[in-house]
Amino acid sequence: MTHPRTTPDPDRSGLNEPAQIGRSVVNLLRKPNGARDRQLLIGANVTILWREDGWAYVQSAADGYCGYVGVSSLTKPQQITHKVIAAASHGYQNANIKAIDRCALSHGSRLAMLDDADGFIRTSHGFVPKQHITTVDLFASDPADVAALYLDTPYLWGGNSRLGIDCSGLIQAACAACNIPCGGDSDMQEAELGELLEPGTAPQRNDLLFWKGHVALVWDEDTLIHANGHAMATVFEPIKDAIARIAAADGEMTAHRRLPTAD
Repeated sequence: MTHPRTTPDPDRSGLNEPAQIGRSVVNLLRKPNGARDRQLLIGANVTILWREDGWAYVQSAADGYCGYVGVSSLTKPQQITHKVIAAASHGYQNANIKAIDRCALSHGSRLAMLDDADGFIRTSHGFVPKQHITTVDLFASDPADVAALYLDTPYLWGGNSRLGIDCSGLIQAACAACNIPCGGDSDMQEAELGELLEPGTAPQRNDLLFWKGHVALVWDEDTLIHANGHAMATVFEPIKDAIARIAAADGEMTAHRRLPTAD
C-alpha cells in the first residue's frame, strides 16, 4: 500500500547509501528541525536518499518510513548478529556489571557482536549482557507478551522505545519481535495488519482494536494493553471501559483485526 510516509520525496532522492543508526534512539523528523514522526533505534538499517547541511533524508529498511535524521547519528553498516529482548539494557565500558555504562539500549535495539566475552558480547557500543539479548534470527511468538515489556513506559507521540512510546510504536515493537511485518503508524496498521473481522466479533488475545488515530492490542477477552495519552503510559485497561471512554472523546471503533498466529 502506497503511503505518504513511505513514499520517498523525489526531490530528496538519488544517493541510495546504506547506513545504520549509531545512537540509542534517534528521532525521525518530518523536516530538518521539524516535528517527530517516529523514532529509530540503534542498529536500524536505513538508506540515505539525500544529504545536506548536516541532515540526511533516509528511508527505514524495516518499514519503509521516510524522514530526516542528523548525519552525526548515522554510522557505516555492520553485520547485525544480536538484538535486545529485555525491556532495556546497557552497553558497558568493560565486561563487568559494575563498569561505567556507555549507552542505553531499548528493547529491539540491534547489535553487531565483535567478540564473545565472559557473560557479555562486545560491540562498538560497549559490552552487553547476554541475559538481555538473543541472536537476530530468533523471534518471540506472542505479541501481547512483548507489549507487556513496555508496561508503565511513558507515552511519547511518535515514540518507539522503552524511554517513550505511542500506540502504533507499541504495536510495531510487538509485531517486529514476532517477525510480523508492521507499518509505523496506526492507519498503516489498520490497512495492512492481519485479517479484518466483522463488527461484533468477540475479541481474543493479540487482536487489534482501532479507532481514528489509535490502536490497542487485546490481552484477553476482557482486557487490552495500549500506550495512550489518557494514562500517559502503556497500561492495561478493561476493553469495555476503553471503548466507552474513547467513543465519548474520539468516536467509535473503526476496525477489529486479527494478527496471524505464529508457526
